Amino acid sequence: MNTPFLSLKQVSVCFGHGKKRFNAVNNVSFDVYRGETFGIVGESGSGKTTIGRAIIRINPISAGEIVLNGERISGSLPSKQKRALTRRIQMIFQDPMSSLNERAKVNYIVAEGLSRDKGTAAGRDEAVAAALMEVGLRPEFATRFPHEFSGGQRQRIGIARALIMRPELVIADEPISALDVSIRAQVLNLMRKLQKQRGLTYVFISHDLSVMRFICDRVAAIHHGRIVELAGAETLFTRPLHPYTRSLLSAIPLPDPEHERHKQVLVYDERIHDYSVDAPLWVELDPGHFVLGNQQELDKYRKDL
Repeated sequence: MNTPFLSLKQVSVCFGHGKKRFNAVNNVSFDVYRGETFGIVGESGSGKTTIGRAIIRINPISAGEIVLNGERISGSLPSKQKRALTRRIQMIFQDPMSSLNERAKVNYIVAEGLSRDKGTAAGRDEAVAAALMEVGLRPEFATRFPHEFSGGQRQRIGIARALIMRPELVIADEPISALDVSIRAQVLNLMRKLQKQRGLTYVFISHDLSVMRFICDRVAAIHHGRIVELAGAETLFTRPLHPYTRSLLSAIPLPDPEHERHKQVLVYDERIHDYSVDAPLWVELDPGHFVLGNQQELDKYRKDL
């Protein structure tokens, strides 16, 4: 593979102070390559959104380093570099109902990121119109308020707000989870289309593995702030190794009612891992297939390959 575009190296994120301090993300490392869609999947509270917010600098990291195209973007940075990162990295938020300012018109919401740029109001209006058309909305929608739109349209506005900055990297945090099923495929297809047109790199965060299989090139499964398995999307579905990944896959709803009625859902119990003596290692067992486990577990995973 080529040189990583985005790298997280032993990244940890802590919240709270003193005795109430806890690690939301613990020693996470992975690489994302330019033009790919890298997925992070896990249950609620697993730390996947925290990772996305750390990449875009909403959540400060407590340890490790985040590197974008060879340049460190974590920790203290000069103001000029921070402003440049605003353009290079954008985020699509989970809830299209609460992520837009209800008191502002669409024109202001989409163009807000351009407020620091020099240029005329007419120039910004043209940029907003072009961004709205790119996501399948009419330019005249710019004069309306968010409450006048459906959930799918509002999420398209959120995508337009991100893309108007011409970013290189987009963090998509559960971008379709709040949408009706009939609208989800439209938004996913739109994101894939824009990725091809713009050469975008996505970090796609979700709890829905069926969506991950559709849109992602590689997927990392995260549990309690630690990535336990990482592989190509198809490999992760056909040859999962870690019991947590297997439990996630077993919970995917099946379209056949008969199979759904008789399927066996695997319950993951982290107490099966005894790391008090034999500490877990992050190991590449197969090309591109990484898994977390102690020596005994790794030997078992190798037999399962």
